[in-house]
Amino acid sequence: MSSTSFVAMPLTETDAKSQGFQKISDCGDSSGLHGIRYVKDNDMNLILIYDVLGHIAGISAAIPTNLANGFPSDFLKGHPFIKSGNYYHISAYFVDPAIICFCGRSATLFQQQGVGTDLYIQNGTDPVDDSIKIPRLQSEITSTQWTKGKCFPTMGLHYWYNIRKDMSCDEFYPMFLLYNDGKLNAFGWAFNGDFNSSRLEHPPIAALSAFIDPVPDCLLTAVTLSTMHIYLTNNPALNQC
Repeated sequence: MSSTSFVAMPLTETDAKSQGFQKISDCGDSSGLHGIRYVKDNDMNLILIYDVLGHIAGISAAIPTNLANGFPSDFLKGHPFIKSGNYYHISAYFVDPAIICFCGRSATLFQQQGVGTDLYIQNGTDPVDDSIKIPRLQSEITSTQWTKGKCFPTMGLHYWYNIRKDMSCDEFYPMFLLYNDGKLNAFGWAFNGDFNSSRLEHPPIAALSAFIDPVPDCLLTAVTLSTMHIYLTNNPALNQC
């Protein structure tokens, strides 16, 4: 999850606190956000989400409002970027959002399931009703608007949402999926802009064809992208598609 290495994240609220993460919001603090949220060193590009029993439940990133480059575009506001305070949040959940602030996962379930059971992307202001469940199998995504990209070692086979060569970058969905051996085991953010965080990578424009197919023309003239890969397994080095 950084430009130089793979970094394991704390899977419990207790471990997050011991590693220097600080709580920024709780269940019910904002109508558009969900779960108990933690950041470290005020880096809003990495927000860990825990359930009411203190087990990992998701991950989020927050982009300041009123950026000079206009990101996120009006097209992306409200879905998937949810405004709360002075930030727009994009959130992914690893368990059914309905349980996160209601009952959470018991210690037994957490031990059995690990990081989680599925991947849900919040795509509206209601974290429960507006979250979209991502297909776990690559065979099930072919009937959606997710577009197959390229495979990259240690990452996997990329899928991007409704990619077209002549699309407007205002519509560029800031997320990609990664499949290995036909199964979803990672995903990531892709923000149109140069965001300053040690957690983010900045792939050169010339390298985009190694991940995206086709590469939208508008991206070829973009200043830069800021990306983060989020792995749901212990050994990303095994990801060879």
